[in-house]
Amino acid sequence: MADPDDERLKRLDERIAKAKETIRPRRRRREATGISQANMAWQMIVELVTGLLIGFGIGWGLDWVFGTRPVFLVLLTLLGFGAGVNVMLQTAREVAKQAGTQARSEDEGD
Repeated sequence: MADPDDERLKRLDERIAKAKETIRPRRRRREATGISQANMAWQMIVELVTGLLIGFGIGWGLDWVFGTRPVFLVLLTLLGFGAGVNVMLQTAREVAKQAGTQARSEDEGD
């Protein structure tokens, strides 16, 4: 003979499992969004640092070749910084455009 409490516990476990299934996709969506935002942030940092390093390297090389002290180093480091910021802003515009497109598609789906 089955104990009535065992049946109630089994039904409760089933209800809990169904409730967990409905909650999990929301968590995954939030985590995926956080991960993609972190990836975009790192991409933008790498773009800025890369611009700086390329400008620094070319400036240092030109100063070494021509025998000038920090003239090309300073100028090309600043130019590299400007290029890095420009690429970062382009990436930010693309992310904003994708977010706007995604938000519009979700609004139409609701």
